[in-house]
Amino acid sequence: MIIIDAASPVPPFEQLRAQLARQIQDRTLAVGARLPTIRHLAADLGLAVNTVGRAYRELEEAGLIETRGRAGSFVSAAGEEGRERVRRAAADYAAVVAGVGIDAGEAIRIVQAALTSRGAAPTPS
Repeated sequence: MIIIDAASPVPPFEQLRAQLARQIQDRTLAVGARLPTIRHLAADLGLAVNTVGRAYRELEEAGLIETRGRAGSFVSAAGEEGRERVRRAAADYAAVVAGVGIDAGEAIRIVQAALTSRGAAPTPS
């Protein structure tokens, strides 16, 4: 269920994008699930078509959904592949950290610094 808070300082497209992204990431929306059409979702939520379109575009750019022409938009398997790559890289990194004897706190700070230098926002610990 998508809820748009009209009183929120967060723009409606971002509220929609974040809620759909969360549903994809927690697998509430399964890989291959078809999303409502932009017009249908806009009408259901009382939003402008462009607002929903922007949320869908950003989800597509993030690899979370894919648009298949007139068939519609679907939850992408690419996000799952990306998550698996990250899991494997993290396991490899953990093995390197253990091999050179760096403590977990410093290893996490190194990752946070690397993410920050690339423009990604690390999650606070």
